[in-house]
Amino acid sequence: MISLFTKTAFDASRNITKLYSTSFTLGIRTLDKKFHDAIYGIYGMVRYADEIVDTFHDYDKKALLDKFKLDTFQAIKDGISLNPVLHAYQHTVNKYGIDNSLTEAFFHSMEMDLNKTIHDEASYNEYIYGSAEVVGLMCLRVFTEGDKTLYENTQLHARALGAAFQKVNFLRDIQSDFAERGRVYFPDVDFTVFTPAIKSQIEADIQKDFDNALIGIKMLPNSSKRGVYLAYRFYLKLFKRIKNTEAKKIQTARIRVPDYQKAGLMLHAMMGL
Repeated sequence: MISLFTKTAFDASRNITKLYSTSFTLGIRTLDKKFHDAIYGIYGMVRYADEIVDTFHDYDKKALLDKFKLDTFQAIKDGISLNPVLHAYQHTVNKYGIDNSLTEAFFHSMEMDLNKTIHDEASYNEYIYGSAEVVGLMCLRVFTEGDKTLYENTQLHARALGAAFQKVNFLRDIQSDFAERGRVYFPDVDFTVFTPAIKSQIEADIQKDFDNALIGIKMLPNSSKRGVYLAYRFYLKLFKRIKNTEAKKIQTARIRVPDYQKAGLMLHAMMGL
């Protein structure tokens, strides 16, 4: 039965989410249950693509990413894939009308990670759009359930939330991105002389994204508002911990939010905005 096959595909994406991100798993659980599979489906695909470019060092990353991209679009076109991650993703894309341009932009950013390690302002914005903002737009398509007006009114805020998350990740992952992979995402930043002033400038930009994102979160229907707000609160907490950490320290230590604090944030989100 195709329904059983589809269920096992979404089960695979759910397990991927659970293993890779406890914070997003908590956020998804706070969404209306009707959205769970779709968001798992999105997360599973983007996580695997990101895994190719970040960790498959002993393999031909370009060949793997090219094949994964080709298979993704073929799955969307055919409406089926024997790869459970891609079957779950195509099911979500086709059910909620997620435009192929978003998937294309995402893969473009993943391709940038294969050979671009230093960014200027233009490539930085291009990378963030494809790697994070479009994921926010994919999720927004799910949450708005075909309400074109709501989607149009909230899409810039969804992009801001994705951008905020990604920029916080950049700060959190300086050690692995720069020291291990040689990547510097922030334009005109030299991590060998990463000063408090430079850190403060980056943080001011991120705060603007968080402020813009919150406006859109308040506009979401109750079926998705709490889950998105929980993800917002988690990343805002992480951001505040990074802000309170010296510039030198974040270059050598990965800042985290303890599990007990995540539980407290979940309670707060359940109480509403």
